[in-house]
Amino acid sequence: MKARIYVTLKPGVLDPQGQAVRGTLSRLGFEEVADVRIGKYVEIELTEMDADRARARLDDMCRRLIANTVIEDYRIEIDG
Repeated sequence: MKARIYVTLKPGVLDPQGQAVRGTLSRLGFEEVADVRIGKYVEIELTEMDADRARARLDDMCRRLIANTVIEDYRIEIDG
């Protein structure tokens, strides 16, 4: 079973990397870009075949390692 995890900064958290990308895009002529937020994308292959148990384990992984839940949100998608 494959899972995809999207980690993004919570609204209101300063995103210097996103601001740097937005500034560079502006200098490259992409004036239509109003804001950029940078996040993380993680793919995990699991041996667990039960979707509910897999989601619970992934949620635990996110809270304990993958995401800093003080400043980041995360979303889990599971195939199957």
